[in-house]
Amino acid sequence: MAFRGWKRLLLLGRQNTLAKVWRSRRGGPSLRWKRCCHWSTGKSLDPEVRAFLEENTEVTNSGHLTPEIRLRLLTPRCRFWREKPDLWPYGDPFWAIYWPGGQALSRYILDNPRVVKGRSVLDLGSGCGATAIAAVMSGASQVLANDIDPIAGMAMILNCELNHLNPFPITIKNIINSEAGNWDLIVLGDMFYDEQLADGLHHWLQKCIRIHQTEVLIGDPGRHQFLSHSIRSQLHKVIEYSLPEYTRQENYGLTSSIVWSYQPSNSLE
Repeated sequence: MAFRGWKRLLLLGRQNTLAKVWRSRRGGPSLRWKRCCHWSTGKSLDPEVRAFLEENTEVTNSGHLTPEIRLRLLTPRCRFWREKPDLWPYGDPFWAIYWPGGQALSRYILDNPRVVKGRSVLDLGSGCGATAIAAVMSGASQVLANDIDPIAGMAMILNCELNHLNPFPITIKNIINSEAGNWDLIVLGDMFYDEQLADGLHHWLQKCIRIHQTEVLIGDPGRHQFLSHSIRSQLHKVIEYSLPEYTRQENYGLTSSIVWSYQPSNSLE
Protein backbone atom coordinates (compact mmCIF):
# COMPACT_ATOMS: atom_id res chain seq x y z
CA MET A 1 0.00 0.00 0.00
CA ALA A 2 1.49 3.38 -0.95
CA PHE A 3 1.70 6.06 1.71
CA ARG A 4 -1.03 7.99 -0.05
CA GLY A 5 -3.35 5.12 0.81
CA TRP A 6 -1.84 5.04 4.28
CA LYS A 7 -2.53 8.74 4.63
CA ARG A 8 -6.15 8.08 3.79
CA LEU A 9 -6.25 5.54 6.60
CA LEU A 10 -4.78 8.16 8.93
CA LEU A 11 -7.41 10.67 7.89
CA LEU A 12 -10.30 8.24 8.27
CA GLY A 13 -8.99 6.43 11.33
CA ARG A 14 -8.01 9.34 13.55
CA GLN A 15 -11.18 9.17 15.63
CA ASN A 16 -10.57 5.47 16.29
CA THR A 17 -6.89 5.73 17.21
CA LEU A 18 -5.37 9.05 18.18
CA ALA A 19 -8.56 10.32 19.81
CA LYS A 20 -8.58 7.28 22.10
CA VAL A 21 -5.03 8.08 23.15
CA TRP A 22 -5.96 11.67 23.97
CA ARG A 23 -8.90 10.43 26.04
CA SER A 24 -6.86 7.77 27.85
CA ARG A 25 -4.31 10.37 28.96
CA ARG A 26 -6.78 13.00 30.08
CA GLY A 27 -6.70 14.73 33.43
CA GLY A 28 -2.93 14.89 33.82
CA PRO A 29 -1.23 17.24 36.28
CA SER A 30 -1.10 20.95 35.54
CA LEU A 31 1.79 22.16 33.43
CA ARG A 32 4.01 25.19 33.90
CA TRP A 33 6.58 26.67 31.57
CA LYS A 34 9.54 25.63 33.70
CA ARG A 35 8.19 22.49 35.33
CA CYS A 36 6.63 20.42 32.56
CA CYS A 37 8.15 17.26 31.16
CA HIS A 38 9.73 18.42 27.94
CA TRP A 39 12.67 18.54 25.59
CA SER A 40 14.53 21.82 25.56
CA THR A 41 17.62 23.48 24.14
CA GLY A 42 20.64 21.19 24.32
CA LYS A 43 18.61 18.00 24.76
CA SER A 44 20.10 15.29 22.56
CA LEU A 45 17.94 12.96 20.50
CA ASP A 46 18.22 9.21 20.44
CA PRO A 47 20.78 8.62 17.64
CA GLU A 48 18.80 5.72 16.18
CA VAL A 49 15.57 7.71 16.02
CA ARG A 50 17.37 10.72 14.56
CA ALA A 51 18.98 8.57 11.88
CA PHE A 52 15.68 6.87 11.03
CA LEU A 53 13.79 10.17 10.73
CA GLU A 54 16.51 11.77 8.66
CA GLU A 55 16.63 8.76 6.33
CA ASN A 56 12.88 8.33 5.92
CA THR A 57 11.60 11.90 5.60
CA GLU A 58 12.31 14.61 3.06
CA VAL A 59 13.25 18.19 3.87
CA THR A 60 10.82 20.37 1.97
CA ASN A 61 9.39 23.87 1.92
CA SER A 62 7.17 23.47 -1.14
CA GLY A 63 3.59 22.44 -1.74
CA HIS A 64 2.22 24.17 1.34
CA LEU A 65 1.29 27.67 2.52
CA THR A 66 4.54 28.52 4.33
CA PRO A 67 7.60 28.26 2.05
CA GLU A 68 9.54 30.19 4.72
CA ILE A 69 9.48 27.09 6.94
CA ARG A 70 11.48 23.96 6.09
CA LEU A 71 10.07 20.71 7.45
CA ARG A 72 10.82 16.99 7.51
CA LEU A 73 7.75 15.34 6.01
CA LEU A 74 6.74 12.13 4.28
CA THR A 75 6.58 12.83 0.56
CA PRO A 76 6.34 10.73 -2.64
CA ARG A 77 10.13 10.49 -2.72
CA CYS A 78 10.25 8.78 0.70
CA ARG A 79 10.48 5.03 1.10
CA PHE A 80 7.40 4.83 3.31
CA TRP A 81 5.26 6.50 0.68
CA ARG A 82 5.40 3.06 -0.98
CA GLU A 83 5.99 0.64 1.90
CA LYS A 84 3.25 -1.08 3.87
CA PRO A 85 2.23 0.97 6.93
CA ASP A 86 2.97 -1.86 9.37
CA LEU A 87 6.67 -1.64 8.47
CA TRP A 88 6.90 1.81 10.08
CA PRO A 89 8.46 1.02 13.48
CA TYR A 90 6.85 3.80 15.54
CA GLY A 91 3.33 5.05 16.16
CA ASP A 92 1.24 6.40 13.27
CA PRO A 93 3.16 9.41 11.91
CA PHE A 94 0.45 12.07 12.06
CA TRP A 95 3.28 14.57 12.66
CA ALA A 96 4.81 13.81 9.24
CA ILE A 97 1.88 15.44 7.43
CA TYR A 98 1.50 19.21 7.30
CA TRP A 99 -2.27 19.36 7.80
CA PRO A 100 -4.30 22.20 6.23
CA GLY A 101 -5.45 23.75 9.51
CA GLY A 102 -1.87 24.01 10.74
CA GLN A 103 -0.83 25.51 7.43
CA ALA A 104 -3.44 28.25 7.72
CA LEU A 105 -2.46 29.09 11.31
CA SER A 106 1.22 29.24 10.44
CA ARG A 107 0.59 31.45 7.38
CA TYR A 108 -1.57 33.81 9.43
CA ILE A 109 1.04 34.16 12.17
CA LEU A 110 3.86 34.81 9.69
CA ASP A 111 1.76 37.46 7.93
CA ASN A 112 0.55 39.03 11.19
CA PRO A 113 3.43 38.83 13.71
CA ARG A 114 1.63 41.23 16.06
CA VAL A 115 -0.65 38.31 16.96
CA VAL A 116 2.20 36.59 18.84
CA LYS A 117 4.93 39.21 19.33
CA GLY A 118 5.96 39.42 22.99
CA ARG A 119 3.30 36.88 24.01
CA SER A 120 3.32 33.37 25.46
CA VAL A 121 1.95 30.82 23.01
CA LEU A 122 0.79 27.22 23.42
CA ASP A 123 0.68 25.19 20.20
CA LEU A 124 -1.72 22.36 21.05
CA GLY A 125 -1.44 19.16 19.01
CA SER A 126 1.65 20.61 17.40
CA GLY A 127 2.54 17.72 15.06
CA CYS A 128 5.48 18.78 12.91
CA GLY A 129 5.82 21.99 14.94
CA ALA A 130 5.27 24.39 12.05
CA THR A 131 2.91 26.72 13.91
CA ALA A 132 5.20 26.85 16.93
CA ILE A 133 8.09 27.62 14.57
CA ALA A 134 6.04 30.40 12.96
CA ALA A 135 5.37 31.85 16.42
CA VAL A 136 9.08 31.88 17.27
CA MET A 137 9.92 33.46 13.90
CA SER A 138 7.30 36.14 14.55
CA GLY A 139 8.63 37.17 17.95
CA ALA A 140 6.66 35.24 20.58
CA SER A 141 8.28 35.64 24.00
CA GLN A 142 7.59 32.01 25.00
CA VAL A 143 6.42 29.03 22.98
CA LEU A 144 5.37 25.63 24.28
CA ALA A 145 4.59 22.88 21.76
CA ASN A 146 2.36 20.02 22.88
CA ASP A 147 1.87 16.66 21.18
CA ILE A 148 1.22 13.30 22.81
CA ASP A 149 3.54 11.46 20.39
CA PRO A 150 7.18 11.47 21.59
CA ILE A 151 8.39 10.92 18.00
CA ALA A 152 6.60 14.14 17.05
CA GLY A 153 8.61 15.87 19.75
CA MET A 154 11.83 14.56 18.23
CA ALA A 155 10.73 15.62 14.74
CA MET A 156 10.03 19.11 16.03
CA ILE A 157 13.59 19.41 17.29
CA LEU A 158 14.88 18.40 13.85
CA ASN A 159 12.57 20.97 12.26
CA CYS A 160 13.86 23.68 14.59
CA GLU A 161 17.39 22.82 13.47
CA LEU A 162 16.35 23.09 9.82
CA ASN A 163 15.09 26.62 10.46
CA HIS A 164 18.13 27.68 12.54
CA LEU A 165 16.11 28.01 15.73
CA ASN A 166 16.89 26.88 19.25
CA PRO A 167 14.36 24.17 20.14
CA PHE A 168 11.41 25.46 22.15
CA PRO A 169 10.04 23.45 25.10
CA ILE A 170 8.00 20.45 23.96
CA THR A 171 5.67 18.54 26.26
CA ILE A 172 4.26 15.13 25.36
CA LYS A 173 1.63 15.02 28.11
CA ASN A 174 -2.07 15.32 27.37
CA ILE A 175 -3.01 18.65 28.90
CA ILE A 176 -6.67 18.68 27.86
CA ASN A 177 -8.84 18.66 30.99
CA SER A 178 -5.86 19.57 33.18
CA GLU A 179 -5.73 22.81 35.13
CA ALA A 180 -6.08 25.77 32.75
CA GLY A 181 -2.65 27.06 31.80
CA ASN A 182 -1.88 30.77 31.81
CA TRP A 183 -1.05 31.44 28.16
CA ASP A 184 -1.68 34.62 26.21
CA LEU A 185 -2.56 32.64 23.09
CA ILE A 186 -3.48 29.02 22.33
CA VAL A 187 -3.32 27.84 18.73
CA LEU A 188 -4.57 24.47 17.49
CA GLY A 189 -5.11 23.05 14.04
CA ASP A 190 -6.96 20.00 12.71
CA MET A 191 -7.95 18.78 16.18
CA PHE A 192 -11.71 18.42 15.70
CA TYR A 193 -11.92 14.93 14.22
CA ASP A 194 -13.72 13.13 17.07
CA GLU A 195 -16.83 14.27 18.93
CA GLN A 196 -15.63 13.37 22.42
CA LEU A 197 -12.25 14.98 21.87
CA ALA A 198 -13.99 18.05 20.43
CA ASP A 199 -16.18 18.26 23.55
CA GLY A 200 -13.10 18.06 25.78
CA LEU A 201 -11.34 20.77 23.78
CA HIS A 202 -14.45 22.96 23.84
CA HIS A 203 -14.73 22.94 27.63
CA TRP A 204 -11.00 23.14 28.36
CA LEU A 205 -10.55 26.10 26.03
CA GLN A 206 -13.54 27.82 27.61
CA LYS A 207 -11.91 27.36 31.00
CA CYS A 208 -8.63 28.88 29.80
CA ILE A 209 -10.50 31.88 28.40
CA ARG A 210 -12.65 32.36 31.50
CA ILE A 211 -9.79 32.10 34.01
CA HIS A 212 -6.91 33.71 32.11
CA GLN A 213 -8.58 35.63 29.25
CA THR A 214 -6.55 33.51 26.85
CA GLU A 215 -6.99 34.19 23.14
CA VAL A 216 -7.67 31.09 21.03
CA LEU A 217 -7.12 30.62 17.30
CA ILE A 218 -8.23 27.44 15.52
CA GLY A 219 -7.18 26.26 12.08
CA ASP A 220 -9.48 23.92 10.17
CA PRO A 221 -10.30 23.39 6.49
CA GLY A 222 -14.00 22.86 7.22
CA ARG A 223 -14.22 19.18 8.07
CA HIS A 224 -17.70 17.91 8.90
CA GLN A 225 -16.81 17.03 12.51
CA PHE A 226 -15.72 20.62 13.07
CA LEU A 227 -18.51 22.47 11.32
CA SER A 228 -21.22 20.27 12.86
CA HIS A 229 -19.94 20.69 16.44
CA SER A 230 -21.60 23.18 18.81
CA ILE A 231 -18.32 25.12 19.00
CA ARG A 232 -18.99 26.38 15.47
CA SER A 233 -21.56 28.92 16.72
CA GLN A 234 -18.88 30.55 18.88
CA LEU A 235 -16.30 31.05 16.16
CA HIS A 236 -15.43 34.15 14.18
CA LYS A 237 -13.84 33.68 10.78
CA VAL A 238 -10.52 35.54 10.67
CA ILE A 239 -9.14 34.61 7.24
CA GLU A 240 -9.43 31.92 4.57
CA TYR A 241 -6.52 30.68 2.46
CA SER A 242 -6.65 28.83 -0.84
CA LEU A 243 -4.60 25.65 -0.50
CA PRO A 244 -1.72 24.91 -2.91
CA GLU A 245 -2.41 22.24 -5.51
CA TYR A 246 -0.18 19.64 -3.83
CA THR A 247 -2.04 20.04 -0.52
CA ARG A 248 -5.38 19.80 -2.31
CA GLN A 249 -4.37 16.56 -3.99
CA GLU A 250 -3.27 15.02 -0.70
CA ASN A 251 -6.40 16.07 1.23
CA TYR A 252 -9.11 14.58 -0.97
CA GLY A 253 -10.89 17.63 -2.32
CA LEU A 254 -10.24 20.24 0.36
CA THR A 255 -9.54 23.50 -1.43
CA SER A 256 -9.11 26.04 1.37
CA SER A 257 -8.34 26.33 5.06
CA ILE A 258 -9.63 28.85 7.59
CA VAL A 259 -8.34 30.49 10.75
CA TRP A 260 -11.08 30.98 13.32
CA SER A 261 -11.12 33.07 16.50
CA TYR A 262 -12.85 31.24 19.35
CA GLN A 263 -15.10 33.60 21.31
CA PRO A 264 -17.34 31.58 23.65
CA SER A 265 -19.97 32.98 25.95
CA ASN A 266 -18.96 33.75 29.54
CA SER A 267 -20.64 30.70 31.01
CA LEU A 268 -19.34 27.18 30.62
CA GLU A 269 -21.75 24.89 28.84
